Amino acid sequence: MKPFISISSLVTNLKCSIKYLYEYEDSTRMTEDGVLLNVPVIRQLYHWDCGLACSKMVLKSFCRYLHPISDQDFQSACWELKLTESVWTIDLAYLMCHLGIRHQFCTQTLGVDKGFRNQSFYKKHFDTEEDRVNELFVNAESKGVVVRKCSVTIHEITAHIEQGHVAIVLVNAVVLTCDLCSLPVKYCCFLPAGQKCFCRRPEYQGHFVVACGFNSSTGCIFYNNPAYADRVCCTSITNFEEARRSYGTDEDILLVFKDS
Repeated sequence: MKPFISISSLVTNLKCSIKYLYEYEDSTRMTEDGVLLNVPVIRQLYHWDCGLACSKMVLKSFCRYLHPISDQDFQSACWELKLTESVWTIDLAYLMCHLGIRHQFCTQTLGVDKGFRNQSFYKKHFDTEEDRVNELFVNAESKGVVVRKCSVTIHEITAHIEQGHVAIVLVNAVVLTCDLCSLPVKYCCFLPAGQKCFCRRPEYQGHFVVACGFNSSTGCIFYNNPAYADRVCCTSITNFEEARRSYGTDEDILLVFKDS
């Protein structure tokens, strides 16, 4: 019989793991049990720009390997790509391609899943976005955007991170729970500052995070959540898998490579 481990003990161990990992060199923190990449946390400004905030984190973390991309360059790229308040994973893949960043967008659905039409999260923009997003998928190859229809395993994700690369992951924020935060992040955290939430708890709230580390001994994944600006979050692999495989995500994951 395995000894009982309290939640408080687990959280303490995870915090110690982060502290220990951060005592290594600036770019990568490595131990025998895991890796934590030094990815700066950038907070989203609005309820809709979590994907753009994650993209900025990736570009900042790779600045030592790539030609520096200024905020002005980033904004210009967003303008040229005509990004609106409805940002899909394929938009982020186009953004990486536009900026010359090596990437691979993996998804279960090449285009828009018509089943999302009645989901509250997608309902508002579905009719106006369906044709636009489908066209992006159709034109991806000719534009140099790398898209694959496949499912990515957790072992492939950790191997990707172990090589110093990161991943922008679409998750269900209603499911994702940080083990280190005093309060779980809820869907209402993604509202603009000062705006009160009067919504009922939805079944699905799409949200982008940056997977940037793991610890095999504790079975956890480290990630940056753009809802915050002052912390690295951590959850169990089980919770992470449930959140990224929830209906509504299409298991979207944008693998980004530092050696672009």
